[in-house]
Amino acid sequence: MDKMLFGISGTPIGDGSTKFNYVSGIEYLKSIGLDAMELPFVRSVNVTDKNAPDILEVKNKNNFYLSAHGSYFVNLNADEDLKQDQSIDRIIKGMKGLKKVGGRSLVFHPGFYLQDSKEDAYNTIKANLEKLPYDGVDYRLETTGKGTQFGSIEELVSLCSEVKSCKLCIDFSHIHARTNGGLKSYEDFAKILQLVGDKLGDEALKDMHIHMSGINYSAKGERNHLPFSESDFNYKFCLKALKDFKCAGCIICESPILEKDALLLKNTYEDI
Repeated sequence: MDKMLFGISGTPIGDGSTKFNYVSGIEYLKSIGLDAMELPFVRSVNVTDKNAPDILEVKNKNNFYLSAHGSYFVNLNADEDLKQDQSIDRIIKGMKGLKKVGGRSLVFHPGFYLQDSKEDAYNTIKANLEKLPYDGVDYRLETTGKGTQFGSIEELVSLCSEVKSCKLCIDFSHIHARTNGGLKSYEDFAKILQLVGDKLGDEALKDMHIHMSGINYSAKGERNHLPFSESDFNYKFCLKALKDFKCAGCIICESPILEKDALLLKNTYEDI
């Protein structure tokens, strides 16, 4: 990609008088200057043979970027083989649903450590990721917001260097929460991007998928998303680092005030 796109997770809020679906949501977001939407497949894949043609048509007409967040019920390090297989099946169903509407990136959390060592969890998750068929949709491994969840930036960078169908989804807010407010300075954000560039190359910096929002957290990590104005997450430092590293791709805003904060991000980025 050659620029940074901005969008939201799920359908827009608007003024509260309209309930948006995917088609009307894409048209509305485009009309206010946004470029992307992440479809919530978190409980079910709600793209079907019936609604997919209309979504694809409006997506293409508006030159819109679509991704999806895969099932919450994924743990590629589950204790039971059956649950690992079910997780793989849920990921594949999400990929196929997104492919129907020309989407590019399926985001999901890979799993939990449970009682395993970090090394054992890594190896199990890697083996399961290698079972995923590649069919034009990138599997985006999302950094997680709690220390009990597999998914530090270092773990996921390493996986993406080894499993060619996988790419990163950097949720900077999750990293901030996971490290108990650890992203404080410009240099903290720059170190993450330097790691990505060093380990995955410039092409990874030119094809990023990013989540961002305000975040509430405790010593145990993420609690809930917040508007940027109510959080200590420094989105300005984050955006400046992204611009300085000449990153391109898509930033998905997960703030409770969705498109309002997405536009805040876009306008701030353009003013840097």
